[in-house]
Amino acid sequence: MARILLADDDAHTVRIMSLWLTRNGHQTLEARTGAQAMRVLSECGADMLISDINMPEINGLELVEKVRGELKLDIPIIVLSSRCDQTSLAERLKAQGAELYPKPFV
Repeated sequence: MARILLADDDAHTVRIMSLWLTRNGHQTLEARTGAQAMRVLSECGADMLISDINMPEINGLELVEKVRGELKLDIPIIVLSSRCDQTSLAERLKAQGAELYPKPFV
């Protein structure tokens, strides 16, 4: 199945997502910062990226812009946010080919 990079500074969130994804046949990679996610993507690649919006070093929006601009990757990207009103952020992400989903997502 797919190899999915989980980028989130919250270890609990990553653990839950990783468990669910691996139980459903996917392989997961993990990054705790946006900069680490960039390194993982450039060195290992991934079929999909799921990222938190608020991370150290590079936030989720900046990460999406770098993945599309610098790495030139055309992979599905989901960005997670716990903030309520994210209309303008959702529009900016959609322009980059990414989707915004609320946390908690289960």
